Amino acid sequence: VGFYSKETSVLLQIPVFRGSSGPLVGAINPVSDHFGTDGLGDVIKVKDPRWEEKIQSEHAVNAMIRLVNENQKQISLVALGPLTNLALAVRLDQSFPQKLKDLFIMGGNMEGKGNLTLCAEFNFAMDPESAYIVLEEFLCTTYIASWEYACRNSLTWEFFEELINQDAPAAAFMKTITSKCRAYSKEAMKNKRDVYFGPGYVSYDAYAMAACIDPDVVLQSIECPVRVELQGALCRGMMALDRTNQLKKSHSVTVLTKCDVRKFSRLLLQSLRQPKK
Repeated sequence: VGFYSKETSVLLQIPVFRGSSGPLVGAINPVSDHFGTDGLGDVIKVKDPRWEEKIQSEHAVNAMIRLVNENQKQISLVALGPLTNLALAVRLDQSFPQKLKDLFIMGGNMEGKGNLTLCAEFNFAMDPESAYIVLEEFLCTTYIASWEYACRNSLTWEFFEELINQDAPAAAFMKTITSKCRAYSKEAMKNKRDVYFGPGYVSYDAYAMAACIDPDVVLQSIECPVRVELQGALCRGMMALDRTNQLKKSHSVTVLTKCDVRKFSRLLLQSLRQPKK
């Protein structure tokens, strides 16, 4: 997103590294109904060529390994998409996870409810093998903001209007790029997410990021082992919680369950209140 928002902030000062182009196994299965083909709602028609110049030549996986080695036990890694790059990182450097301070993941599910498929959340369903590897081999402190966590702590559409109509460039940019997913969420989700959780605005990635920025945003959580299912026509990519220790795993993760919606709302509002130039 930083490439496309040079007029809104100093995001272009943040180095960007291109990661893997597809999952570990199988072909890419692009989904464009929510965020468009470019992930930003297909609203940006003319792209500044300087944006491409901001992409570093170093691959994202190599960059992560290098930066973590240079800053051991100091980096909180926040994963907001399919976990392909993290799985590759641990394959290239088995000690990579233990050098992290902690790991925050937006993805997975905890009640068998799916969004991309019947039983799997989008990020895990896009690359189940990578999700499996990460949750089996990353033994660092790990927090998971699942699909149900985000949906059960949704905000109102009235708040969303307040959020995107703030008098700030970042808010205006947010309003532009969410035009497609806003319409999709209000209409198509009536037969999907709303069936399980009722209507509301859900900023999925922000729940994991907020937990990293301010731990007090999380009010309740479950600590237990988890595993990603790799087989089956219905459950591939589903994350299962082992609260009765049937898997006999030595490592547990923290699965977030309840959010302080007021604090979360304030963080969202503040994040888009960037001053005008």
